Amino acid sequence: MARAPGESGKSKWVEYSSVGLMFPASIIVGFFIGHFLDQWLNTGPWLTLVFILYGIAAGFTNLFSQARRREPKK
Repeated sequence: MARAPGESGKSKWVEYSSVGLMFPASIIVGFFIGHFLDQWLNTGPWLTLVFILYGIAAGFTNLFSQARRREPKK
């Protein structure tokens, strides 16, 4: 795959590792938001589960947008 002008191997490595870190980070943030709201509103595990699902969806959205950005142009 041809590199764009000014793009080094390190920048690609940083971009891919950021995707690898953003996926679990979005799930963890969703967990903590849901857990905080569950304690505050006394709603049991329901908001934690909902926000974990939102975190998973955000992680996949980020993953797909990064993959689409790296796709070669036709």
